[in-house]
Amino acid sequence: MNIVVITQHQTLVERLRMAYEGAGHQITHLPDQLSALATEAWDQAELMLVDASGDPLDGFRFCNLMRGESRALFHNLPIYIILKEPPAQADMNLLREVDGDGFVAAGSTIHQLLHQLEPVMEGDPDRAGRAVPVCAIGLPTGLGRKLPGLLQPFRFDLKLHSAARFLREHEIVKVPLVLLGLDSTGERAIRIIERLREQDEKPFIILIGNGADEGVERKLLLAGAGDWLPVPLSGPRLLHACRRGLEWMHAKRVKQEFDRQINDLRERRIMLEIEAAALRNEVLTDPLTQLLNRRAFDQNLEHALFQWERHKRPFVLILSDLDHFKLINDRFGHGTGDEVLKALTARIHDSLRKSDLAFRIGGEEFAVLLTETNLKVGEGVAEKLRRRIDGEPLVLESGHAIFPSMSFGVGAPGPQGFKDLFAQVDKALYQAKSRGRNCVVVVE
Repeated sequence: MNIVVITQHQTLVERLRMAYEGAGHQITHLPDQLSALATEAWDQAELMLVDASGDPLDGFRFCNLMRGESRALFHNLPIYIILKEPPAQADMNLLREVDGDGFVAAGSTIHQLLHQLEPVMEGDPDRAGRAVPVCAIGLPTGLGRKLPGLLQPFRFDLKLHSAARFLREHEIVKVPLVLLGLDSTGERAIRIIERLREQDEKPFIILIGNGADEGVERKLLLAGAGDWLPVPLSGPRLLHACRRGLEWMHAKRVKQEFDRQINDLRERRIMLEIEAAALRNEVLTDPLTQLLNRRAFDQNLEHALFQWERHKRPFVLILSDLDHFKLINDRFGHGTGDEVLKALTARIHDSLRKSDLAFRIGGEEFAVLLTETNLKVGEGVAEKLRRRIDGEPLVLESGHAIFPSMSFGVGAPGPQGFKDLFAQVDKALYQAKSRGRNCVVVVE
């Protein structure tokens, strides 16, 4: 017997091998449920044990997927759920829902495994399993009487329906396989197929009858017929068509499960990307002004210098400092100081292009990187910022008016080098402070 074990419990696998491989049984071990689906490991299985837990497909869902329309196809495959703890009532309810055969403890001893699985290993006569329901519609009376004898020995439960009755009850008649008699024009068969296509669980349709004209055949196949058997009907061909229909239905279920898992993984990836973006934004953003912070500035300046060195892509660095900020804090308090910084941030942001980057790199210190810009244009931007900030007072919530100003240092990489660009621009900013503040100094 081939025993397929889908589990993360290596000790259980070793004990199963000690218990059964010496007696000639084969133990096939797979690490997870998706691996079992991908390799179609159940195809040759005669007994399956599967972990209750699993991400994204747990053992109960796996069992339900196997049951589907495949139970007879896979020889009434016994499926046991592996639990780390004794089964709770919720586990028992789930087992009944998915038509599982029982539970196996992950920590079972060899003796316990032998005792628990012995009825299955010896072929329990009570495990006949359910037959696969098949619906026959619109077949001649003689053929309808003959079909049960052909299919019943192979665990197919055939029910005969007239076309009129089926069209009335098609919403409640849900079966995996439909044998559909072909009328002379094919119109009745097309109507029935169209009704079947309205069901959530669409069956596999096998047409029975001799071919109509080519146009009708094309319509039937396009409508959704899965197979076509001529009359007089061959028993082996009918059985083969039914089994092929079950295989198709099962493959469809497996594909749906894979699609569901792929969608789940896609949603998880999107959520992780959103979380990563939020975390990245939090790490690189100043919480007060919502400008990029010093860490982001260092990264972007390094990148701009690299682009200049490698491709000579121009940029301009502007460093600025709010004049007399300490006096604002001392007179009005740090809350007012924060209000002033946020108001100045808005003025800076509104004066720049979308491609330019603004940073808060210290308490009242700001920086701007102007991409694809020369030094002369950069000086003009700094002067524009200076006038924008100095042009009108800030009216605080308290009603006080503050007349802010900023000093600027401006520089760009050039023939004189770029390794100490930040130090050169910072020195120019210091010179602006020394010249009385509220002015722009360009690195020569």
